[in-house]
Amino acid sequence: QVQLVESGGGLVQAGGSLRLSCAASRPISVIDTMAWYRQPPGKQRELVASITRGGSIGYAHSVKGRFAISRDSARNTVSLQMVSLKPEDTAVYYCNAFSLSHDSWGQGTLVTVSS
Repeated sequence: QVQLVESGGGLVQAGGSLRLSCAASRPISVIDTMAWYRQPPGKQRELVASITRGGSIGYAHSVKGRFAISRDSARNTVSLQMVSLKPEDTAVYYCNAFSLSHDSWGQGTLVTVSS
């Protein structure tokens, strides 16, 4: 298992920006996929963005062009830069580390976007 700790959530007005960070307890260079998920109030968890060990990046359609995932292998962190935030982006955001041998989750960080 990998221990993941998210930070950076908070309250922001619509149109604002936030940057989430996820610190991993193991080198992310050996993890197949790092991803951000979110769970809006009363809804199911959904994939937001992912980055593979090879550097392939993917985004949910709803955040494409507004969110950017990146990684810092030297610091074992993955970040999610979010701009032009909308009220519908309000959710608990979770960091995920996936490899064949494990599927690890952080505790989540709350992002609230006010209108």
